[in-house]
Amino acid sequence: MREKIQLLNRLNEDLIEAGCDEAGRGPLAGPVFAAAVILPDGFCHPLLNDSKKMTENARNALRPVIEREALAYAVEAVSAQEIDTINILNASIAGMWRAVMKLSIRPEFLLVDGNRFKPLHDIPYRCIVKGDGKYASIAAASVLAKTYRDEYMRKLAAEYPQYGWDRNMGYPTREHIEAIRKYGYTPYHRKSFHVKELEPTLF
Repeated sequence: MREKIQLLNRLNEDLIEAGCDEAGRGPLAGPVFAAAVILPDGFCHPLLNDSKKMTENARNALRPVIEREALAYAVEAVSAQEIDTINILNASIAGMWRAVMKLSIRPEFLLVDGNRFKPLHDIPYRCIVKGDGKYASIAAASVLAKTYRDEYMRKLAAEYPQYGWDRNMGYPTREHIEAIRKYGYTPYHRKSFHVKELEPTLF
């Protein structure tokens, strides 16, 4: 039985708030995707939750609802090459910055999932640990970031089918690690991410 939760709609009743989240910090390959969402007052949906706690079918069903009902939304990707250059934390923050800047409505406050962020111009913000399970706008952003990234990884899987990205989404599964060992790295791999199983041994 699916856990029922009550997501909060807002932190500040009198401000235009955008929820921000990312997907894909841990994979060995592919971009990190970030989303920003401004929801209307009172938005709720029985499927909405932290995207990691939702089934794939639920995420895919909810995505068009969010896109239709949101006052504004944007999704941005930060490539593996940029992740290698500025590190995954800065890449995640940069992705959220770009998503916010792409919104058709300028938010007056940002609700950011996690515990790390950097100021974006003069827009005030609050970091909220596990915010995607607490605030509807962050949960909505997590759903968009996750579904857009999964969709993108399936496209990459058609180009490099031997890595199983349509199944593992670039995460360090046994299948993925064995494929790297056999076929090497692709241009979509994050070269700065080191996997212990792939380190050379002395014996």
